[in-house]
Amino acid sequence: MRILVSGAGVAGPVLAHWLVRYGFRVTVVERAPAPRRAGGHAVDLFRPAVDISERMGVLPRIEERATGTERLSVFREGARRPVRADLAKIFGGASDRHVEVMRDDLTAIYYDAAREDVEYLFDDSVTSVSPGDGDGCEVTFENATPRRFGLVVGADGLHSTVRRLVFGADSGRGSFLGAYFGVLSLPHVSGLDGELLMHVGVGRTAGMYGARHLDDARALFLFRSARELDWHHRDVPRQKELLRGAFAGLHPQVDGWLEELDRTPAFYFDSISQLRMDSWSRGRVTLVGDAGYCPGPAVGGSTTLAVVGAYVLAGELARAGGDHTRAFPAYERVMAEHVRGSRAVALSAARTLIPASRAGVWGLAQGARLVSALPAGPGRALLRLTTRSARLYNAMTVEDYAPAAAV
Repeated sequence: MRILVSGAGVAGPVLAHWLVRYGFRVTVVERAPAPRRAGGHAVDLFRPAVDISERMGVLPRIEERATGTERLSVFREGARRPVRADLAKIFGGASDRHVEVMRDDLTAIYYDAAREDVEYLFDDSVTSVSPGDGDGCEVTFENATPRRFGLVVGADGLHSTVRRLVFGADSGRGSFLGAYFGVLSLPHVSGLDGELLMHVGVGRTAGMYGARHLDDARALFLFRSARELDWHHRDVPRQKELLRGAFAGLHPQVDGWLEELDRTPAFYFDSISQLRMDSWSRGRVTLVGDAGYCPGPAVGGSTTLAVVGAYVLAGELARAGGDHTRAFPAYERVMAEHVRGSRAVALSAARTLIPASRAGVWGLAQGARLVSALPAGPGRALLRLTTRSARLYNAMTVEDYAPAAAV
C-alpha cells in the first residue's frame, strides 16, 4: 500500500519513517522548495518524544543540535534589576527527559532518517483529495500529475490544506486562547550563548535566545488580546504591524528587536489557538499533529504531541495490516487522553507566560527563581506538584509496536 503524507514538518517525516519501517510505501508532499536545514525557533521534546527519537536512532544527532540554553534572566517591566534563574534545573524538574532544539534542525534530522526510502515531492501541494470510500483516494497536486493512494494523511499544520479539502473550511476554526505569538531572527548578540533573556509586562512577554551552533539569535513575542485580531496567516506586513503595536515601549532592548522586523530573514506569526474536532478521520483520510489537534502553538507541547501522534498512527496501521477502518479509530482512542492533557497544559502555560496582572508578572519571575534556588530533589517535587506539564509528560507512555510484514 502506498500512503500519501502531506507536510514535511515534524509529524510528516516521523510518520514516514515508521510507516517505511513497517513495510508501507510512502510519498511526502511539501509546499516548501526544499528541506529547511538550520534554525527556526526553539521547540521542546519531552520524555515520550525523546524515547521515540531514540528508537528511531536519531537522538544523538538531536542532542548534538540542542540549543544549550541553561540560564534565564527575567526583566519585569519597570523593575531595575533582573531575576536570574537556572533554566536547566527548571526543565529538568518538569520532565526527566528533555531536549530543546531549533525546529528546522529537528525537521532536517527527521527528514534524513528515512529520506532514502521515501518519495518526496517538494515545491508542491495537494489541490483535491477524495476521502476514498472504495479502495483508494484520488489526489491532485499543484504541479505533479494526479495519483491514487491507499491512504492520505494530513500532517500539514494548523492551517492544514488536507483538513480544509476533506473536512471543510469550517473544520479549521480553532478555540482562540486569547493570545498571539511571533518569532524573528536577529543578529548574533555577544555573550548570549546559553541564556534566555525575557522582558515581561502585563499581557505581553518578549524573549531572546540563541543556540550554540547558530550565528544568529531568535526573538520570541507573546501577547494577550481580548478579541481575535484582523489578520491573515499569509499577510506578513500586517503580522509585523501587530507585533510593533503590541510591544512598543515595553523596554528599549525590545524596541531594538522590533527594529529588525524589516530586515529579518526569518519570521513567523500565529494565533495561540486550540484545534478541536469530533474526529480526525474521514474515509481513507486522517490527520496527525497540529493539523488535527493543535493544543496551542508555543505553549502546549505541540512538537512532542506531533511526534507521539505520528508514532502511534504508524503503529496502529501496522497492527491492523493497513486496514484503516481498524487503525484510525484505535489511533484516535490512544491519542485522545494525550490531546486532552496537552490542551490543559496550553491553557496553564499561556496564563503563566503571559501574565494578566502585575501580581502575575511578579509571580512568574519569583517562581522561576524559587525553583532554581532549591536543591534538585525539592525543586523537582515542587514543579511536579504545581505544573501540569510535568505530570502530563512524565505520565505519557507509548507502547512498543511490533514490526509487521510488508503491506
